[in-house]
Parts: sequence; structure tokens; C-alpha cells
Amino acid sequence: MQSLFLSAQYLRYLFISKGAHGIHSSFVYSLYNEVIKENRNFYEFQPIERLRRELLYSDKTIEVTDFGAGGQTGESMPHVKHTALVNRQVREIARRSSVSPKKGRMLFRLVNFLQPGVMVELGTSLGVSTLYQFKGRPEATLYTLEGSAATAEIARDNFRKLNASSIVQVVGNFEDTLPPLLNKLPSVDYVFFDGNHRKEATLEYFYGFLPRAADNTVFIFDDIRWSRGMYEAWIEIIKDKKATVTIDLFTFGIIFFRRQQAKQHFVVKF
Repeated sequence: MQSLFLSAQYLRYLFISKGAHGIHSSFVYSLYNEVIKENRNFYEFQPIERLRRELLYSDKTIEVTDFGAGGQTGESMPHVKHTALVNRQVREIARRSSVSPKKGRMLFRLVNFLQPGVMVELGTSLGVSTLYQFKGRPEATLYTLEGSAATAEIARDNFRKLNASSIVQVVGNFEDTLPPLLNKLPSVDYVFFDGNHRKEATLEYFYGFLPRAADNTVFIFDDIRWSRGMYEAWIEIIKDKKATVTIDLFTFGIIFFRRQQAKQHFVVKF
């Protein structure tokens, strides 16, 4: 059923998505050309991809904390109803859960384009996506949340290897770690949601960060079609009146809160 849903969604996306000539917004047009379709090879990319290869060939096995469907390890285990410890090969986590090179490079370009000051990532996994975002603006304060201590430890080592030790790691169940972080941050410039792909959790995180969004804030949701529930969450999010500029890239969903701009939704080729 999930494959049928995804196939139908992709065909619809191909039919309605637009390129540069179909974008009637100067801001989104610039974003499309400088971020979404830009393909320059920045020098920061090579060390991250070299690190990815190391992870893909790792023979290490770790005991990760799994929090259920679409949990904070980046794995999908819908049959797990409670927290569980599961043995996982690092190379399998890297293969299944790390952001793809194409998506990682777009995250880098987005951060580089927007130059946010305070960034939050929900779902560190092994730290590949974290590094792409950090390298886009190393001067920013980047908080990254991960549920599994063993996974976070590998990510920490990866940050050290790439001179990114200033990344602030927050480890533990999001239910415990996110509220204190939200209380600590009166505002955020950038949030990447990639830690739990259940509808209820996604909406909870969105509404938790929403009061901290300003005109220059961007929210990015990964895997918006991961399941019917995740897509339903995305549809509810783009209907929120505060979400004035919303962009559907099929896997990524991007939200801006530009109060000076009329509410518009864009389905854009990626």
C-alpha cells in the first residue's frame, strides 16, 4: 500500500511541479536558482562524502535506542511500541538513514543562502546532514537532537574529524530533551525536522517551534511523503496561516514565515 501511495504521489508531483518559468515570486525564484537547482561543487562537500564512504564500509555494530515508527534513530520499526535497544550495523544506518548527497548539498546551499544565526536539527543520526548544514554557516549556533546515545557518539566523532566540534548535541528522548531546549530559545532562524516521521509527533514539533518563528525563519521537513500520516501532517502544516510561503520538493517540504508576502504554495522540481 505504501509503495502504491508513493508511486501515485510521485506521478502527481511530476505532473504539477514547475521549474523557474512557473515561479511567480521573486524570493522563491531566487531560492530556486541559487539553492534548489544550483549544482556548484563547494569544497566542503568532499570531506563529508569521504566520511560517508567510511561509514558505509564500517564493520562496527552498535546498540541503538529505537523509539518506534520513524523514530529518532532514523529507522522505521512500526511494530515497536515502546523504547527498545536494537543492534544495528553502522553501515546499514549510513545507507538507510543518512541524507543523500543531493539533499545534503541542498541543505548546505540553503543555509549558505539564508545565513541563519540559530539552527536546530531534530534527528542527528550519524551526523552527515548535520555536517552539511553546519558547513553552510559555521558561525551559526547549531543544536542537533538525537535519541540514541550510541548513534550520537559516532556523530560526535564525525564532528571532531571535520572540525565541527562547536555543534551542540542534545541526546535523549525528544519528549524529555525538546521542551527544555524550546524554553531556552526565544526564537529560531532555521529548523530541520528529521527525527520522527509520525503524524502526531511531526505536528507536535511544528506547533512547538511555531511561536519561535520570525519573518526570516525557515522550517524544513524531510520525507514529507514517508507515509500517509506524514503527508497528512504536511498538508495541515501548509494550511497554517502563519506559513506564508510553502514549497513542496516531493521529499523535502520548506516553510517560510514572511509576513510581507501573500500566502502562496509552490510545487517545484528538484
